[in-house]
Amino acid sequence: MKTYIKFLVSTYLKSFIYVVCTIFSLIVIINLLTELEFFREIDVNVFFTIYLALLNSPSMIFEVFPFIFLLSTQVFFIKLFTNNEIQIFKYSGLKNSRILLIICSISLILGLLIISVFYNTSSNLKNFYLELKSVYTKDGKYLAVINKNGLWIRDKIEDKVLIINSSKIEGNLLINNFITEFDSDFEVIRNIKSDTIDIKKNTWKIINPEIFIANVSEKKEGFIEINSNFNYERIQSLFSNLSSLSFLGLLELKHNYKLLNFSTVDIDIHIQKLISYPIYLILMTVFSSVLMFGSKKIKSNTLKISIGLFLCVLIYYLNNLFYVLGLTERLHYMISVWAPLFFLIFPILIMTYRVNEK
Repeated sequence: MKTYIKFLVSTYLKSFIYVVCTIFSLIVIINLLTELEFFREIDVNVFFTIYLALLNSPSMIFEVFPFIFLLSTQVFFIKLFTNNEIQIFKYSGLKNSRILLIICSISLILGLLIISVFYNTSSNLKNFYLELKSVYTKDGKYLAVINKNGLWIRDKIEDKVLIINSSKIEGNLLINNFITEFDSDFEVIRNIKSDTIDIKKNTWKIINPEIFIANVSEKKEGFIEINSNFNYERIQSLFSNLSSLSFLGLLELKHNYKLLNFSTVDIDIHIQKLISYPIYLILMTVFSSVLMFGSKKIKSNTLKISIGLFLCVLIYYLNNLFYVLGLTERLHYMISVWAPLFFLIFPILIMTYRVNEK
């Protein structure tokens, strides 16, 4: 490997590590303050809150990697500009496009490592974090799980515990249901079987139920009502924390969603975001690079970074807009993920057209 390549790779990686450590420290502090606020009235060891803050931080770092790559690239070029090394490279015949190609190659390798290693690790830590914290939440006694056997709900109303199993969801209706109702001592009170349950509200309407009490069954026409902590909207939102699932976990959840007749749009969008993530990171690297090449005359490094962050925030909100449009199915999920990247490519191509002249 040529000496100048080693130098550029080393300088960029040092900038990247510096920015990651800085952002990670800030995120840990923010998380710690959040956890301290959450446990304000709960007696737990302060080290437990620190532990939770550390567990939750990697998944948050993953979300801000585009900002990290933009800042890392800016810090990298600031070092080259400050020491006039960019001019030395130029006089030696090294074109700006060559420097750009080298750092983009590094970004690609880092992006692939982030998706294949870092994301799966952070999702496992996030899942562990949610399991530990759920014990202390008000909803800790409630549980909903989707697996190959359908939707399972554990609900507690007053002094009764309900275990509900449903094979499908169609609109606001649960299909093919079996409910077991327990008392506070977990003695079975009754079992309820029904083809359809209306869960639009927290008062469920069990339509044409068959009720089993002490091995005696009774069919009822019309409907009976039971209260629940769950309704259609809450069930739909229960599985929205996809960042706690690995890539294989997402594929398994998508399969189970299909069995349950659940919409898979949010999972499809999340999977496409993971697939496109290395490209997104490369684009942010190129965008930051051409921005720095074009701002050589600006002496204030703070101003350069501020401009970069401002534009990065605009890109973030553009991505978020398309994400919402995809989630609400106003756009196809593929378009909602890839369209912002294509919109970003065009100005980058224009900006890089004369990058060697800068």
